Amino acid sequence: MPNAFIKGTGSYAPENIVKNEFFESVGSNDEWIYSNLGIKERRISNGETTSDLATKAGQIAIEDAGLTPLDIDLIILATATADRLAPSCACFVQEKLKAKNAVAFDISAVCSGALFATSTGAQFIKSGMYKNVLVIGADTFSNITDWTRRDAVFFGDGAGAMVLSETEEDKGFIDFLLHTDGTGKDHFTIPAGGSEEPASGNSINSRRHFFQMNGPEVFKTAVEVVPNCISRILKQNKLSIEHIKFLLPHQPSIKILQEIARKIGMPFDKVKTNMDRYANTSGGTIPIILDEVHKNNEFNKGDMLLFAAVGAGWTWGSALYKW
Repeated sequence: MPNAFIKGTGSYAPENIVKNEFFESVGSNDEWIYSNLGIKERRISNGETTSDLATKAGQIAIEDAGLTPLDIDLIILATATADRLAPSCACFVQEKLKAKNAVAFDISAVCSGALFATSTGAQFIKSGMYKNVLVIGADTFSNITDWTRRDAVFFGDGAGAMVLSETEEDKGFIDFLLHTDGTGKDHFTIPAGGSEEPASGNSINSRRHFFQMNGPEVFKTAVEVVPNCISRILKQNKLSIEHIKFLLPHQPSIKILQEIARKIGMPFDKVKTNMDRYANTSGGTIPIILDEVHKNNEFNKGDMLLFAAVGAGWTWGSALYKW
């Protein structure tokens, strides 16, 4: 049975930079944001849609893989901020890429979305159904952020992508471990705009189309479930944290990542971060950091990598990869 490996990577973020000083008007400041979240600035879209960002990241990944859009069999887009409720954002990307041979659909798992999408894409490769799968994580959370609130500091816009292809070599994805706990559905949510609370004058006036987050619960859950998940995937593959070259995680906050690293016994210099420049790009975080480390030539053949994420739902998971 063939395995799925990362043949190419790409990322894209808008040029517009919003620094922490902007948030002094809503009662926050640079010192608090950087010390607690690790964020100095974020990229905010100025008219670019989620599919615009995803298309640019996808094109870069396809070129990096030495392919053309016509070589792509499947596009899986992880996003919580699709261009429209229907059709899927992946349909927009397929049309913009001119990848006319590709099936395309979205996955919604918010900050865990790229990991869930990667797992899905890898199964299509391993089964032999498709040869080249484009996985994209992209979000424009600026469109669902209430810029009058202090919690506007958390998110930025961006997209990352990877091309998964088949290989018979000793490399690629070793294992995935995914979880969901729907009892956490209200701790990060967008209350209005769906079938439960359709858009209305009242929902708009009460600002219920913006995200609402229970920050303490996010922290508490993340530092509990992610270390447990990492420990389990290592144990079931007879590995220890010493075997791992890098952890490439979702980027929720620097304090969450520091606590996760402490609990799994990993030196923090092995945890790759970029939230100082991008903040939390939700579905984009893991493929963006993957692209950056790859393009910096920090991976060597045989390196064992660990991916991990936690998101709304609750959703969380981890993956093992051999470079």
